[in-house]
Amino acid sequence: MSLLSASVFILLLIILAALVSSSEMAIASARKIKLQVMAKEGEVRALDVLNMQEHSGSFITVVQVVLNAVAILAGAIGESAISSYLQVLLGHETLASIVSFVLVTSIFILFADLMPRRLAMSNSEHIAIRLVRPMIFLIFILKPLIWVFDGAANLVFKLIGISTVRRDDMTPEDIYAVMDAGAEAGVLKKQEHHLIENIFEMQERTVTSVMNPREHIVYFNSDTTTEQAVSVMIEQPHNKFLVCRNDDLEHIIGYVESRTFLASVLEQRKVQLTDKALLKPALFIPDTLSLFEVLETFKSNGADFAVIVNEYAMVVGVITLKDVMSIAMGELVTLEEQLIVQRTENSWLVDGMTPIEDVIRALGIVNLPFSQNYETISGFMTYMLRKIPKKTDTIEYAHYRFEILATDNLKINQLLVTKLDDS
Repeated sequence: MSLLSASVFILLLIILAALVSSSEMAIASARKIKLQVMAKEGEVRALDVLNMQEHSGSFITVVQVVLNAVAILAGAIGESAISSYLQVLLGHETLASIVSFVLVTSIFILFADLMPRRLAMSNSEHIAIRLVRPMIFLIFILKPLIWVFDGAANLVFKLIGISTVRRDDMTPEDIYAVMDAGAEAGVLKKQEHHLIENIFEMQERTVTSVMNPREHIVYFNSDTTTEQAVSVMIEQPHNKFLVCRNDDLEHIIGYVESRTFLASVLEQRKVQLTDKALLKPALFIPDTLSLFEVLETFKSNGADFAVIVNEYAMVVGVITLKDVMSIAMGELVTLEEQLIVQRTENSWLVDGMTPIEDVIRALGIVNLPFSQNYETISGFMTYMLRKIPKKTDTIEYAHYRFEILATDNLKINQLLVTKLDDS
């Protein structure tokens, strides 16, 4: 074979190998979500790519058969055509054979493998839909070889008990990664990113991390007079107040809305907290529910207020629809006093009742140890100290110092969190 005809034949082999290599990389790395979007927009070839990803055995067999056949042919033809000319130039037969082999191999690595694969990685979906039909044609032509090699491979995998089915199940971690990538690329605004992140967080956060705890509940005894009730409502304005028997939160008979009660008082009507027109039945929920489950409970019961009880049927707190939505909306609707205040670039004042998830997010800590055992930063300090915390107690973790600034009896009121130097 002349040098010209050998060069043309090798060029054709390089083009074939480049197409097969790029199609292998593009189809394998094409994103399923992106392909589904393209298919909905009318790109029929995207469905062919998705089908090939799900049934990749024939495709991989064709790729390996073609690439190996091309490599063998190119080596044989290139070495025989070029080595004779190199022998005249170098004056040594063995050296000419080695140089021709290295030259042909290098050309194939560069133009038939490396460059096509890099190009396919950068534009995987678009290249995949352009090359999927030629690959389907190759699969049709080489069907007998595919039947032999693919069947043998499937038999071996079956014997050793390995599944080769591609799984593209979307996990929460995948969604978080997509959101982070979208935020970094500028596709998602900062507020949109936080909103989506908060909504996913509602499935993991329990109701006790957001509730108004038992010690802060303002309630009335069933025999409280109208004047006493009005006085309390003025001093401690809330939308809803629980009504109990025997001045005990474990004997709740319902709740009254301050707006309705005060309107009746202004109309100079004789009212009592136990009037059927004012007293509404309370919704009780367990303290193990997630915020998402609480939202579903509110929706199914047509309520926006609930009493939280633990496994011993003791009231541990109350929660409103506003509390749940404040977690979902985050900074977009939170107008109350901040629980975390950044004092300097590397220090924060933190309220003791701040949910641990908010502390982790504000400080940028990956996680805190044994976080399943506590829900607030106060619980974290108690768990880590292994004692009842007191003022000036300090913990250092993950390059942060947590120092208790103020306590009230057994309760931590405020902490100072300081970021330490990496050294």
